[in-house]
Amino acid sequence: MSIEQKAANPHTPMMQQFLRIKAEHPDTLLFYRMGDFYELFYDDAKKASQILDITLTSRGQSAGVPIAMAGIPYHAAESYLAKLLRHGESVAICEQIGDPATSKGPVERKVVRIVTPGTVTDEALLEDRKDNLLVAVCNFDDKYGIASLDVASGRFVLQQVDTEDQLMSELGRLKPAELLFNEDWVLPSSLKQHGGLCRRPPWHFEPESARLLVLKQFNALDLKGYGCDDLPTAIAAAGALLQYIKDTQQSALPHIQGISTENTTDSIVLDAASRRNLELDFHPTGQAEFTLLGVLDKTATAMGSRCLRRWLNRPLRDHQALKHRYACIASLLEGKLYKDVQTVLRQVGDIERISSRIALKSARPRDLLVLRNTLAVLPDLQSLLTPIDNPHLNLLLGHIGEHPALLSLLQQAIVENPPVLIRDGGVMAAGYNQELDELRNLSQNADQYLLDMESRERLATGINTLKVNYNRVHGYYIEISHTHADKIPAHYSRKQTLKGAERYITEELKVFEDKVLSAREKSLAFEKALYDELLGRIGLDLLPLQQCATALAELDALANFTERSYTLNLSQPTLTSDRPGIHIEGGRHLVVEQVSDTPFIANDLSLSNKRRMLVITGPNMGGKSTYMRQAALIVLIAHIGCYVPAKNLICGSIDKIFTRIGASDDLASGRSTFMVEMSETANILHNATSNSLILMDEIGRGTSTFDGLSLAWACADYLAKETKAFTLFSTHYFELTTLADEQKTIANVHLDAMEHGDKIIFLHAVKDGPANQSYGLQVASLAGVPRSVIEKAKTKLRHLEDKAYSEQQAESGTNQLDLFANQGSHPAISLLEDVNPDDLSPKQALELVYKLRGLV
Repeated sequence: MSIEQKAANPHTPMMQQFLRIKAEHPDTLLFYRMGDFYELFYDDAKKASQILDITLTSRGQSAGVPIAMAGIPYHAAESYLAKLLRHGESVAICEQIGDPATSKGPVERKVVRIVTPGTVTDEALLEDRKDNLLVAVCNFDDKYGIASLDVASGRFVLQQVDTEDQLMSELGRLKPAELLFNEDWVLPSSLKQHGGLCRRPPWHFEPESARLLVLKQFNALDLKGYGCDDLPTAIAAAGALLQYIKDTQQSALPHIQGISTENTTDSIVLDAASRRNLELDFHPTGQAEFTLLGVLDKTATAMGSRCLRRWLNRPLRDHQALKHRYACIASLLEGKLYKDVQTVLRQVGDIERISSRIALKSARPRDLLVLRNTLAVLPDLQSLLTPIDNPHLNLLLGHIGEHPALLSLLQQAIVENPPVLIRDGGVMAAGYNQELDELRNLSQNADQYLLDMESRERLATGINTLKVNYNRVHGYYIEISHTHADKIPAHYSRKQTLKGAERYITEELKVFEDKVLSAREKSLAFEKALYDELLGRIGLDLLPLQQCATALAELDALANFTERSYTLNLSQPTLTSDRPGIHIEGGRHLVVEQVSDTPFIANDLSLSNKRRMLVITGPNMGGKSTYMRQAALIVLIAHIGCYVPAKNLICGSIDKIFTRIGASDDLASGRSTFMVEMSETANILHNATSNSLILMDEIGRGTSTFDGLSLAWACADYLAKETKAFTLFSTHYFELTTLADEQKTIANVHLDAMEHGDKIIFLHAVKDGPANQSYGLQVASLAGVPRSVIEKAKTKLRHLEDKAYSEQQAESGTNQLDLFANQGSHPAISLLEDVNPDDLSPKQALELVYKLRGLV
């Protein structure tokens, strides 16, 4: 019976060991180390084989049923782990910690860490330009606590909100890879749809024990210095999060050195629907170039890209902080200095994540190489930016620093081009440690010894093809082909038989092998100890390194804004707290402009206390949604500290941006398209304020005409009279254009278009007043609807118009037309139906005018 078969037998000690360890980790896949493989058994093997597309085998039986088994090579584990994590699985890594040579029975094994979607720090398992957040949430005393941690960088943030809508809005912003919650908490229905949900015991959220755990992490007496002492619900979430990290990583967390707080009043609030509708960093096609981030992100570093993404998802309301960013862009634009800054930054590595791996003692030799190369270019940044008279840039330079002592240490300690893994040896530079150099010399001199021995043995045996060599599997040997078998000396002992040769060992070679291999093992072990010691020494500079990384990321984001401002013709906005409203001159939609093959038509927008709602009409495909979205995006871009795609922007205080655009259902929750539309509308009506910007597109189209019109009318009326928000209200219900006659703060605008024969030409220009028709049939024709269908639709339309006109005449008893009644059956219209203006002579045209006058 093979080792594998024994392992698969539940009655063997090895399988008993596996089952005991698995029982301690029932909800995670168990990677059970056996030699050069991680093996999975039972249901773990079945699940992993499907996800990883690896062979499912069976070894042994349990109750007469074959036991499923699957395995992966341990040296290739990262790629398999990455795939499992993308599927939301967690994996417990069980290693051999005992010595097989001295073990009686199974080698001692232990779970050394648990890799979960929210706790990974390995470079190969992370997206380099996206934060990987672990988030914990809890609910106490009518408050929701949120704690988020990027384990790969150590960024730890707390927040406390009052409502479920605010909670969902923040989770939509954070997009956690893993979400921890109290298993006793009855989850809100909206939260149940979140991915990466992980139940935790209720005592992990107990406020006082959570508080003590947070205090212990920061070695503090209280949390007043961190600004979160009055956020008990958020602290409870933070404690549960820290406990989870300790349980999974099974190590100290020295890189989590601080905690910060965020408040919804500090930023412009966007709910999940608005983020989706504005396509900030995600497009349904998965194509990044169709998102705002895809157009804005030309950062030089992964750190800068992550910083930009955070800024984009949390636009600030602090005008002073935003003006600092504008000033930095202005400074870097002078002499196109941003180009030199970006050139240097392209040589900067991801030292934010590298610093964390150093603290966790998981940094690889190449991480230290990247850190060394990064530190080496910091003086170039200092010399570039020091002459600039900009307080914020000078502050960033102070945080970046130069770190000469750390650079010198890395230059002395690490070879020019280190191997990937420390276990391969050859990482520490010659001259760094005398004892290591002596051990290496003994190993390295072996090559010359083998050459000398080979010469001696060839001379002694007369075999010119004799070779003395070494490999890792069989050690040292003398190799002689079969053709010289009659010349083999008696003191040669056969070691291995090959197809065309024999390998031998002598007493002399055996003694040398023991001596050299001992030196090599000592050398590798000693080098590993020196490497761990080096990580500890670098870890003493962890806080300055983290500050350096944060400042480099911000500098990269600002240099990126500068490059985008120059390349995309952006201009500096004006933010004011004294003048409510939004005034845009020559506004453009940045994404549409970049992906379109035709020139973009810029448009103006003016909203103020006297003009708070625009009712927007015009044909489908005419550009209504683009016009609305570009307004929101211009405001949002201004509030991340970037110049904007407009000739000019003057923007007052904005607290929230809401959008109700597009149609989609939510089948998983049993919600129709119309139900989703109404839910999003209700959220806006409940939560918008007079300082909010609202985009409402085609409200009421998911139900019958009269229901939809009534709802659209009531919503627009409520927003204008009660909420008084800055609102762009797009509609195909022309009846809504009369709202402008009833309320002074409402105005009509339309997207212009013109007919040419049976075709429609979209002009994409915004003009005052309502549209005069919808062009629905022309757009249908443009979309490729068969000609026969279009003709039938025209016939049906004339029939409906005639019927509506007749009914109206009967009800009113007058020939006066209602503003919104279709005028297709009026005699004047009938007279014009068969007239082609291009065929009329001047005299015929004048006669036609007299005929029309006679019909009035």
